Amino acid sequence: MNFNRIKSIVTISIIFLSSINLLANEPDSAYIFSYPNHSGRNGLEIAYSIDQQNWIPIGNDYTVVNSDYGSWGIEKKMYDPFLFLDQNNIWRCIWSLNDRDGVFAITQTKDLINWVPQNYPKVMQKGNVLKPEIIYLKDKEEYLISWLSLEKYQSNMQFFGCTTKDFKKFSEAYKVDASIRLNNKLKVLINGKEKEGVLNKVDWSTVQNLIEAQQNTAYKASLKKETHRDDERFFGNLKEVKATLTADFENSKEISDLLIGIFFEDINYAADGGLYAELIQNRGFEYHPHDKKERDPSWNPKKAWTFTGNQENFSIATEDPIHENNANYAILNIEKIGENLSNEGWDEIPINANESYKLSIWTRALNNAKIKVSLINQNNEEIASTVIKTKLDWKKTNTKLKANSSCKKARLVIEPLATGTFHIDMVSLFPENTFKQRDNGMRADLAQTIADLHPKFVRFPGGCVAHGDGIHNIYNWKNTIGPLETRTPQRNIWGYQQSYGLGYHEYFMFCEDLGAEPIPVVAAGVPCQNSSDCGAGQQGGIPMEDMDEYVQDVLDLVEYCNGDKTTEWGKKRIENGHAEPFNLKYLGIGNEDLIGDVFKERFEMIYKAVKETYPEIVVIGTVGPFYEGPDYNEGWKFNTELKVPMVDEHYYEQPGWFINNQNFYDRYDRNKPAVYLGEYASWGNELYNALAEAAYLTSIERNGDIVEMSSYAPLLAKHGQTQWRTDLIFFNNTEIFPTPNYQVQKLFGQNTGDLYVPSTIQLSINNEKARKRVASSILKDSETGDIIIKLVNILPVEVSTEINLEGTKTQQAQQFLLTGNPTDKKSEIVKSTIEISNSTEVKLPPYSLKVIRISNN
Repeated sequence: MNFNRIKSIVTISIIFLSSINLLANEPDSAYIFSYPNHSGRNGLEIAYSIDQQNWIPIGNDYTVVNSDYGSWGIEKKMYDPFLFLDQNNIWRCIWSLNDRDGVFAITQTKDLINWVPQNYPKVMQKGNVLKPEIIYLKDKEEYLISWLSLEKYQSNMQFFGCTTKDFKKFSEAYKVDASIRLNNKLKVLINGKEKEGVLNKVDWSTVQNLIEAQQNTAYKASLKKETHRDDERFFGNLKEVKATLTADFENSKEISDLLIGIFFEDINYAADGGLYAELIQNRGFEYHPHDKKERDPSWNPKKAWTFTGNQENFSIATEDPIHENNANYAILNIEKIGENLSNEGWDEIPINANESYKLSIWTRALNNAKIKVSLINQNNEEIASTVIKTKLDWKKTNTKLKANSSCKKARLVIEPLATGTFHIDMVSLFPENTFKQRDNGMRADLAQTIADLHPKFVRFPGGCVAHGDGIHNIYNWKNTIGPLETRTPQRNIWGYQQSYGLGYHEYFMFCEDLGAEPIPVVAAGVPCQNSSDCGAGQQGGIPMEDMDEYVQDVLDLVEYCNGDKTTEWGKKRIENGHAEPFNLKYLGIGNEDLIGDVFKERFEMIYKAVKETYPEIVVIGTVGPFYEGPDYNEGWKFNTELKVPMVDEHYYEQPGWFINNQNFYDRYDRNKPAVYLGEYASWGNELYNALAEAAYLTSIERNGDIVEMSSYAPLLAKHGQTQWRTDLIFFNNTEIFPTPNYQVQKLFGQNTGDLYVPSTIQLSINNEKARKRVASSILKDSETGDIIIKLVNILPVEVSTEINLEGTKTQQAQQFLLTGNPTDKKSEIVKSTIEISNSTEVKLPPYSLKVIRISNN
């Protein structure tokens, strides 16, 4: 008799009987109580009860849906949420957003877990929307949404309502009687605190599913939080780890050859004062307090400028400017010789001895007097100067200043050499030594640091910058080309001004200089989902009557890039100095958008127009700002139905997420759109973050047949002006500080291939957490025949790895090592040579990335 088999049967029977007993004791139904979260998450929480007396919250601060209206963070409010089950057993949640806008938020779900993207119908032109509710009008077979409103310039609250049959189209608002409202909100005690919310009765399975979803969310959250601080707990007794990596060359597969690129956005002063080499701040006197939402009175047309004479004699005028797109200019009334106007640059103007600087200045003076322009150091000593002539009308002067000594903090001084009135505008100073010696070019050292990444593509001009802070702030590429004085500066969604000196033409030139594919991104007819500067928030889009003009702007962009001299916009490109086409192949439409009805209607218009006019262009759609949730799910469904060839995914997560999700793209359907991972980072610039990203990148390479491109974000951050807390390259006016994350991107960017070689890696220990912290990939470059091996060790101990490469001759190979303490914020790549053969043992130091390149030679 097999005792063990009988024991197993008995055990299974006991478990089965116990589960029957458990099910028998569960109720058929329960009550759920939905109420707003007040701990800062701003969402809807749910508690359940069997008897309506004892309420048990589902999770601790677990929200089933959060409001996504308004700008980032605390601006996203949810007031008085109302949960309602309609006639088709679909849950509708409606809530108030603030006490200003005449809109409400509404979304729906079938299971209280998976929600659709939110919509924000504008129902009040003059009033606000407070305490919204839904009831079903059985006799009319429609729903009435009612709310309390305080109209502008009135002191009394009144009830209004609108009707709908499908929660997509809503009638005009009208006054309703208060008696029609249900007034069914209750107050109950949850964990000793009184909450106000809405009561509903549901099947017990609904509660079970909610509990399971909350537990799954909590488990995933715990994985995200894993850091090097947990290593002692996870691997305290770990002394030695051995690994075996075996390649399978016979089953190699083709992958994208554009896998590693860069994403440039004008955030953290990445453009003006950064990559764009202009040394003069506010050169056109176009700063405006609105750039910073009136919060900084010093941010005005005189910002960065100092006048030594009577301050009343330094003014800003707009009559008869150089160009209507640059309306402001400075007027100097000089009473005494020696009075001058100086510019401090971007906090300072760094000058190098014996180098030349290109000066450009527009002037106008009634007396045709001369003006001296000088560079002055901190000791008030002149280190370069020139004298220019003025005319009765606007005159542009181009000349050079050659410095006789170095200075980290110089000033540019404009000194009229006669008394009288002088008009000054568009004062520009560039180092002659820009990247690739381009006029109006890039800062050489910063651009070279980017070039060293060997990016295969450049996405520009930004994420949220592209679709802007409100409809009027959407990035207009046509405002950024042509002579500098004709370009229209614009407020930046990140709270400063873009001069657009670095415009679309310069972006394409930069891509050409890098040898990278250009990927411009245009708005999908809607502003940023985090807009704060438009009346109806992100629910507003370009009016449909204006969409044809906007669609044409997008088509004109393609023509500007690829058209010949017989086309209107191809001719403009040639006039701007680039005779040959830019050969645009990719175009992004939208960025992290809310995938609601307003977006869908406009995206489809743009996409179909591009597809019809330029079928060769690969359009890249968008699936929202996260790797999960309503916009992600709806975005994938929408893009798949439209057969958009590629979608843009974004996610910023903790390093634990990247370590524990290396199988993320393994499950993707290869018959759906390809993926461009346009923005990602692990919320930190320590070596541990970089290695987590490196491990994840090996999985991106493994899935290079579905993930065609990836780019870390943000790219640049200026010290003292950083608005985003994880960036690739930090810099000031004279120095550059690459992060460990940069070194990882550099190693992957410089060591790419177009064939992925499957491999297996086995560890000497049976530890799941250790397994996820040792990652690898093997690529082959079909053009050179080189084999590239990447090995990542995120363990606190060395991993001795045997690499089995059948058919490899014994030879020298290049080895690149990045290692250090997990908290290091600065690290360097160490290059060496090793001998490689069929079977080679290599040592992976604790916390390290090692790249081995085997030359076909």
